[in-house]
Amino acid sequence: MAQTQDFTAMMKDMMGSFPVDNKAMEDAFKTTASMNEKLSSVALEAAEKSTELSAAWTKDTLSKLSAMTSMKSEPADYAKAMTDFASSQAETAAENMAAFAEIAKKVQMDTVELMMSAGKDISEDMTAAAKKASEEMTSSVKKASDAAK
Repeated sequence: MAQTQDFTAMMKDMMGSFPVDNKAMEDAFKTTASMNEKLSSVALEAAEKSTELSAAWTKDTLSKLSAMTSMKSEPADYAKAMTDFASSQAETAAENMAAFAEIAKKVQMDTVELMMSAGKDISEDMTAAAKKASEEMTSSVKKASDAAK
């Protein structure tokens, strides 16, 4: 009578020796955590700069508004004060919007740089992990097929 192979035992042995690289998982976690920290730093720096810019803009506006609302000796002086205020605000708005655009541009550049760097790191980690897993899997399959003979 021919001996029947125990495929269940063979599969169990093969899956039991399936490589799980804890170091690769730990490295991937560290890479992700590091990237998140850097992205958070970029966002927080942008928020800080935006807040400082907004505060300075508000302070400047209030200062100019105070000058506009002060008592004038001639009615025409009120019209001139309002015109001066509006003109000043338009100029200040253009300057501040350009400053906000620079902050946004820096965030975008820093983010792209981080993503490219992280992509390279992740690609290298994945290549190394895949190579190691492939080598271990090949070894496991070879052992399983040798055992089946």
